[in-house]
Amino acid sequence: MSTTHTVVGSPLGELTLVADDGRLSGVYFPHHWYRPDPAGFGPRDDAGFGEVSRQLGEYFAGEREQFDLPLDPRGNDFQLLVWDLIGGIPYGQTTSYGELARQLGDGATAKDVGQAVGRNPLSVIVPCHRVVGKDGQLTGYAGGLGRKRFLLDLEQRTDQLW
Repeated sequence: MSTTHTVVGSPLGELTLVADDGRLSGVYFPHHWYRPDPAGFGPRDDAGFGEVSRQLGEYFAGEREQFDLPLDPRGNDFQLLVWDLIGGIPYGQTTSYGELARQLGDGATAKDVGQAVGRNPLSVIVPCHRVVGKDGQLTGYAGGLGRKRFLLDLEQRTDQLW
């Protein structure tokens, strides 16, 4: 497997993008809660991330609501199920950890979902910022609550433009 990375600027600060064999496997903020050891990010390849950078730029400009990228998130089966559900939350909308747990069934709890959400390796791309606490309250975000608020506000502003 060929792993490469780059660092791009964004309104949220620098984002480290990681890809395995051309499939995006990580988007990390500085001081990301569960950021892997950068030694595993492979060599820097600024040329290999043009499409990801373009789509992120469009998103931050309010011109893109969904990403169309080859993804390769790494996690256990439960995490992958949660991340898949998160990917289905519509732009500009939110859902709660408890609601995702209800959708999963099989004894899943809001706490279980929260732990999986916190380990989402594809921040922004897999929109874990759209998951909120009971009654819409903002709760943890691997990139910090300020970034979560920024992303939610961005989606509300652009959603209202249309």
